[in-house]
Amino acid sequence: MSTLRIENLTVTRGAGPVIADVDLTLEQGKITALVGPNGAGKTSLLEALSGVLPAASGRIHIGQVDVTKHSRVARARLGLAHVEQGRAVFASLTVLENLRLTAKTPAGVEEVLALFPELEKRKDSPAALLSGGEQQMVVLGRAFAAKPQFLLIDEMSLGLAPAVFTRLLPAVTEFADAGAAILLVEQFTHLALKVAQEALVVSSGKVTYAGESQPLLDNPDTLHQAYLGTT
Repeated sequence: MSTLRIENLTVTRGAGPVIADVDLTLEQGKITALVGPNGAGKTSLLEALSGVLPAASGRIHIGQVDVTKHSRVARARLGLAHVEQGRAVFASLTVLENLRLTAKTPAGVEEVLALFPELEKRKDSPAALLSGGEQQMVVLGRAFAAKPQFLLIDEMSLGLAPAVFTRLLPAVTEFADAGAAILLVEQFTHLALKVAQEALVVSSGKVTYAGESQPLLDNPDTLHQAYLGTT
């Protein structure tokens, strides 16, 4: 089974590091929740993994391939996908046209529509006319249709009500159950931890907890201390 491994990874923006010395392994079939205060470096870490930002130091491996210096396109070809913040749909295209942009087969589109029946009803509508929650379904659906081995999801709840986010989480879980490794960045910490098997907490650019997610749910003090960077 292939893994995505990060070894001693440091990412800088401007004058200094925004997140440093990160070690992490993503295994297929598992969800890892990446949580922490705003400004802790979560988005920068995802951007370094997908190739949006260069790594200042450390290594990134997809399987046996060192992709630290690879382009974003090259990483995508090795099975890495990144759902960035915001609902970046192609507004003038229909739901079907959005999904077909990434789907490897027509069956991939049908699988997404089965996962999100709401989109089946709106499949011929321009994405611009969808609600925020439906647009996020399209964004996730495009990622799912590409069938990546590794999926990075950055704040898919941004601008959405908790109830809408709760509707999206089972789809993420189902995609992981099908064999994908998922790194999930979320502001709704407890909801993310509930669907994750592993957790990485970062605070002030440093990893303050790495391990199973359940202990953080069982002991709020442990989570609180990790957020404060005092573990």
